[in-house]
Amino acid sequence: MSYTKDDILRIAKEENVRFIRLQFTDLLGTIKNVEIPLSQLTKALDNKMMFDGSSIEGYVRIEESDMYLYPDLDTWVIFPWVTENRVARLICDVYMPDGTPFAGDPRGVLKRNLREAEAMGFTEMMVGPEPEFFLFRTDANGNPTEELNDQGGYFDLAPTDLGENCRREIVITLEEMGFEIEASHHEVAPGQHEIDFKYANALQAADQIQTFKLVVRTIARQHGLHATFMPKPLFGMNGSGMHCHQSLFQDGSNAFYDESDELGLSQVARHYMAGILRHARSMAAVTNPTVNSYKRLVPGYEAPVYVAWSASNRSPMVRIPASRGLSTRIEVRNPDPTANPYLALAVMLRAGLDGIDRQLNLPKPIDRNIYIMTEDERIDEGIPSLPGDLKEALHELLRDDVIVTALGEHATAHFYELKEIEWDMYRTQVHQWERDQYMTLY
Repeated sequence: MSYTKDDILRIAKEENVRFIRLQFTDLLGTIKNVEIPLSQLTKALDNKMMFDGSSIEGYVRIEESDMYLYPDLDTWVIFPWVTENRVARLICDVYMPDGTPFAGDPRGVLKRNLREAEAMGFTEMMVGPEPEFFLFRTDANGNPTEELNDQGGYFDLAPTDLGENCRREIVITLEEMGFEIEASHHEVAPGQHEIDFKYANALQAADQIQTFKLVVRTIARQHGLHATFMPKPLFGMNGSGMHCHQSLFQDGSNAFYDESDELGLSQVARHYMAGILRHARSMAAVTNPTVNSYKRLVPGYEAPVYVAWSASNRSPMVRIPASRGLSTRIEVRNPDPTANPYLALAVMLRAGLDGIDRQLNLPKPIDRNIYIMTEDERIDEGIPSLPGDLKEALHELLRDDVIVTALGEHATAHFYELKEIEWDMYRTQVHQWERDQYMTLY
């Protein structure tokens, strides 16, 4: 919905809203907020709400800390789970004191890349994300345990799927907040779930992913459960992905569709997909940004490991769903839900635009099961692998000028620094596996 300042002030009064959360996202994808009382709403709507940016990961130094939050009025929503002293939310862009957009604001990074697409004639990037999550039981203190809430499998129902009631309440809450839910179901692994919501333009989709995560965690907690979007919480089970369906539109027409093509794909779609594949390894640090992300990207658990595409095969990184016409799209399967959605969509868009701009040739599709191919067979077919760990992904990131440009100098430098620290902490830590493996052997 579209709102004006007067609309928001009126609704806040009518609905007895007492507090407003001004939300934004740091470089790691974590939601941050400044909560204000209703008395300060007019000031916030006039873009006069200041905060300390030096306290936020990847933002600015302490000597340049003052920053401003500019609310996007169309993101106004009242949290349905708070019935007394009601709380509303506005998602904000981050600006510098001189009125210029902050270069390290992930939402601003995506908006900048969308403007690049528009300059090339593509008025919208449409995205349908599929973030998966696990539900674990909590202990008496409300802390997460390693005990799953069910032993269900793909599309199972209650009583096997004990997360059904929680998942249903999540769906109801999302619908009350304006989401159009298409489906919800149990995923492959025990305790794993997926809720699919309707595609939207890229900026709305990224906002929805952040809202979705907040709702899932909040409702799960009310059911005595802990929801995690960690890609691989348990060894030996499927991990959680965030497949991203995407297409480009030109003035209401799907630029990816060509009815005369054998697969119904336009040359724009083919060049875009070629760009995605060309930059896949260097995007991985953004689409799969944690140490744990690479525990999911291993053969045998349905997660894509190999940089290839197919119209029918689910083992490659990019798949072409069967729908055509306005629904013609590609499905990029390697991202996971720890990705900052603004940055992930920005780099995928820029990679695709590079393919279009340079008219990159799309490799032939791989319609065989890549998981059962030998390494020599993959080499013969020209199928590279995604990075094997975060360190390799970070190395690939800095080698790719297209992806660095998509992020911008500030975001690249600070994101890289934060992830280097994460990798070094992991590398130098002694893990339980090592003690189990070596303590008595040596």
